[in-house]
Amino acid sequence: MGEISWPTMFYDAYVFDMDGTIYLGDELLPGAKRMLEELRRRGCTVRFLSNNPTKNPAQYVEKLEKMGIPAPIEDIANTVVTTVRWLLENHPNATVFPIAEEPLVQALQEVGIRISDDPRQIDIVIASYDRTFDYRKLQIAFDAIWFEKRAFLIATNPDRFCPFPGGRGEPDCAAIVASIEACTGVKCQAVMGKPNPTMLTAALGSERPKNVLMVGDRLTTDISMAVATGIDSAMPLTGESTLEDVRAISERERPTYVLDRIDRLIPQEVWMQLGWDED
Repeated sequence: MGEISWPTMFYDAYVFDMDGTIYLGDELLPGAKRMLEELRRRGCTVRFLSNNPTKNPAQYVEKLEKMGIPAPIEDIANTVVTTVRWLLENHPNATVFPIAEEPLVQALQEVGIRISDDPRQIDIVIASYDRTFDYRKLQIAFDAIWFEKRAFLIATNPDRFCPFPGGRGEPDCAAIVASIEACTGVKCQAVMGKPNPTMLTAALGSERPKNVLMVGDRLTTDISMAVATGIDSAMPLTGESTLEDVRAISERERPTYVLDRIDRLIPQEVWMQLGWDED
């Protein structure tokens, strides 16, 4: 769809992006709480999925609960989870250098993945959304990849920025990847976050329900993952992507639904029965 549209049915399962979809910064988006309550009341499976590696699932539980949205930890997955899982499955004996904040570093330590800032020992440089990124970290990555010629680069997520209230944002993982690629001349070899389909498996497990709706504000991550995995998608106009962005891409790449607010996920007929308004 290239215009605003409402779903006319309920799905068995809903996978929600969080930043820019359920909330912006520390502000719950209008209608999000009542929408989630109605889906759960009807027995729909609700899962939360984020490309943001600056929090672990337990921290997301805490953040959602502060906003009045209770969520068990098993209902939440993010790139901390998928990055650690990928390393354990593919390079369990590697020594890594995480350009990352504490949640990812701690998760790596907890499963016994070796961490070093010595370029002569580093096998994998992990770029992530890191608000402590500095020239020292860039130099270590450069030395491990370019000078020592032993390490390769992976990333937790492809996001250019994290949306904030008021239309602002903060540089995200893609900015750090770009700086490493620019100075070393190498390309990032793997990206763990959406649109990588493994994120959907992280949220729902390998045997996912038949009718699943992916809900997220970014065409390049949330909606692209839905398209790649053959599931329906809904994009609220509350985060990064705009209606003009939707119109600029092919029909095949577009979300199934475009929402002016997140609680439009509830079919219009039910919305009217519930007596909801936009206040």
